[in-house]
Amino acid sequence: MDATDADFAAVTDTNSLVLVDLWAPWCGPCRMVAPVLESLARRYAGAIKVVKVNVDDNPQIALAYDARSIPTLVFLRNGQAVDRVVGAQPEPALATKIDSLLSA
Repeated sequence: MDATDADFAAVTDTNSLVLVDLWAPWCGPCRMVAPVLESLARRYAGAIKVVKVNVDDNPQIALAYDARSIPTLVFLRNGQAVDRVVGAQPEPALATKIDSLLSA
């Protein structure tokens, strides 16, 4: 799911764990992590929500989460950031992080 500065609050207003992918189309590592996030979204369907935010088009969100490097993955619970990962990570590492956050 894509989000913009205008609809971000509504999209992330959920009790579920939300994984926000702060990315840009010109970012090589962002393109590498995209299929990993798609796989994780399928794997954890119903347990997490994956939201993509293009930082070039939506600078307010990038600023709000202090995304100085991309990709930056921010994990939200009840609208609050609970964890983050900077840089492309392999699927097993991200799955471990998600499992940990879901069990917390």
